[in-house]
Amino acid sequence: MTFKPARLLLALIAVAAAPAFAQNLAVVNGKAIPSSRLDAVVKQVVAQGQQPDSPQLREAVKKDLISREVLMQEALKQGYDKNTDVKAQLENARQAIVINALARDFVAKNPVKDADIKAEYDKFKAQAGDKEYHVRHILFATDADAKAGIVKLKAGTKFEELAKQSKDQGTANNGGDLDWAVPSSFPKEFSDAFVKLQKGAITDTPVQTANGFHVIKLDDTRAAKIPTLEEVKPQISETLQQRKLQAFQDEMVKKAKVQ
Repeated sequence: MTFKPARLLLALIAVAAAPAFAQNLAVVNGKAIPSSRLDAVVKQVVAQGQQPDSPQLREAVKKDLISREVLMQEALKQGYDKNTDVKAQLENARQAIVINALARDFVAKNPVKDADIKAEYDKFKAQAGDKEYHVRHILFATDADAKAGIVKLKAGTKFEELAKQSKDQGTANNGGDLDWAVPSSFPKEFSDAFVKLQKGAITDTPVQTANGFHVIKLDDTRAAKIPTLEEVKPQISETLQQRKLQAFQDEMVKKAKVQ
């Protein structure tokens, strides 16, 4: 497996702040490159599953570290570190590194509990309900147009044919089909209308949402296919952790004196 330079560069950036030790990988124009930096890059590469630790990998990393040091020295010699744009990017990178360290420490000290994951899963199940609905709709621009559409349907016009006039271009050519979904997937006023319908029925009056006026048809219902807790546990854990981080950030901003 050949090590890709682009990925190596990312690994090098990730460990750019690694501490220096007495043992050096090389000395470039009097500037030492600590061996610990090579070890850190190799560890990063192996952890990402890109390739195993090997003499070939270490030699590739060594060459790149030396090349980077040579280029860095030349860039400093030419004063690029004093460039306004470069200084701004360096400050952004410094902030990102420090903030990420803070976030990792916060996550470690405030782990998501299994009880919280279970509670969120139960909430999800309750919102999803025990039924899925196969729904079609025709979207009209005005209430009057929607009412006229209902009259045509009751007079015998096929729903799929009238759906070609729908303002919803994503479903106009497939009979207004919205596929199988749980009620929580739709705006409340929309789902409140179709859950009351019998199989094959259409709404007697237009249903207004932010998108316009809908005529809705219920094709069928079935038992909902809810994933198990174990199947969605990683996603729920990630979501809850992000909420914790967001709440932490919001609290810090709230306490700050911003002028």
